[in-house]
Amino acid sequence: MIRTIKLPFYAKLAFILVSFISFAFIFCAGKDIITPVLMAFLFAVLLVPIFTFLHGRLKFPRHLAAACCILIFAAFIVGILIFISYQVSDIANDFDTIKKNANAFITHIHKFVKDNFHVSIGEQKKYIDTVAKDSVQNGKATIGSALLSITDLLVDCTIIPIYTFLFLLYKDHFILFLAKLVNKEDHSILKGILSQIKVSINNYIVSLIIEMIVVSVLTALGLWIIGIKYFILLGLITGILNVIPYIGILIAGIITVLASLTGTADTSIIVGILIVNVIVQLIDNNLLVPLIINSKVEINAFVSIIGIIVGGAAAGISGMFLAIPLLAILKIIFDRIESLEPWGYLMGNHMPRKFTWRIRKARTED
Repeated sequence: MIRTIKLPFYAKLAFILVSFISFAFIFCAGKDIITPVLMAFLFAVLLVPIFTFLHGRLKFPRHLAAACCILIFAAFIVGILIFISYQVSDIANDFDTIKKNANAFITHIHKFVKDNFHVSIGEQKKYIDTVAKDSVQNGKATIGSALLSITDLLVDCTIIPIYTFLFLLYKDHFILFLAKLVNKEDHSILKGILSQIKVSINNYIVSLIIEMIVVSVLTALGLWIIGIKYFILLGLITGILNVIPYIGILIAGIITVLASLTGTADTSIIVGILIVNVIVQLIDNNLLVPLIINSKVEINAFVSIIGIIVGGAAAGISGMFLAIPLLAILKIIFDRIESLEPWGYLMGNHMPRKFTWRIRKARTED
């Protein structure tokens, strides 16, 4: 018979903190290996319904069903990339116009700075030349980092589909492995955790796609109203980049401003683009995210922000993307384990209206 040892609170807290620090260290040390595996896991969970339909209903062999899922997913991604590349080629045809309008826009900026900050155009150009020289000196390191990033991206694009295929192929094998780790009397808890994780990840990714579509439509509509030429492409790019927390919308705004130079160098168009982006972000942050994203993963905003920052510091953009689903998985596990249930509540978005301490008064002897 196994004897249960009850530990004091400070000992439990120490074990939990040591476990968190150990997992964080392992993730940071092996992020180049772990990040693609986690991305493939998310995609595999999303594709499980298709795999189940092909293998269970249509009686496809497991290998063929998993391969069909990967092909369907790849076709979806390739279709979006083809559409974007087709539109970008049209923008490239307007390169001469972009160059002309960019020079006119820069001239307007020089005049604005001169009139409002009393800095001569010569001093401005001198400062820009100094910055350009510093950039050239650091160019080799920047180019090396860019080439390394592109290489890592190509490797991930190759290996993530392979990992996803293997997750689908060995799905039942991994579940049986987890079942062997847990006592039989706790199998119902394990089954509930796995089922909830599947539902939570599916809901999160589907909600993310819905948010991406809504942001794309709203941005495209706003750009069409102010007269931007490639409003459909720019709206789609904004919706896709909006998936990247915080920095995605900034990158999309810069791309939109550059693309707007195909039509005119008027600063009012730039102001209009900024207004459209601000309005869309207000709608996204105050309406779409609470209703579509947070309601599905049930993670409060404070924990989400910290998780995204930590994920970005640990694994860059991929870490920021993985932060929310990983936090959702941790919350599901914490909620199902009695000793960790308070931590799950801390991560949740439940807001009690009022809390009253219930302290029993000690009886005094007469």
